[in-house]
Amino acid sequence: MKRVLDASAVLAYLLDEPGKDAVLAAILEDSVMSTVNFAEVAARYVRGGAGSDVVADLRAQFPVPLIPFDDDLVEAVALLYPVASKAGLSLADRCCLALAAKLDRPAMTADRAWSRIAGEIGVTVELIR
Repeated sequence: MKRVLDASAVLAYLLDEPGKDAVLAAILEDSVMSTVNFAEVAARYVRGGAGSDVVADLRAQFPVPLIPFDDDLVEAVALLYPVASKAGLSLADRCCLALAAKLDRPAMTADRAWSRIAGEIGVTVELIR
């Protein structure tokens, strides 16, 4: 099944963490990721000292199609704020959930807090661990 991947899921795969096998299966099933959530992944490498060359290589070799943000997604992310803020979700979390809602696909994450609001926002959340 095609999914929308959160940065936490992709990082589990890239960093060989628990849940990586579920993420690999999702990658092989033509899942996607938002450009915002890719920026989160890249920032993790930058926090570890990586420079622009590493970020460019990561982007060039990234195994998942990236979906750019458009005006509809921007509005959807803003409208998720009242519900998502109750669960402590970040802007990037809302970006992933908004894309999942738009594409009518499950969102895959390691963040258990998403499950608390999934029904309220009409998105299926799949936890990797």
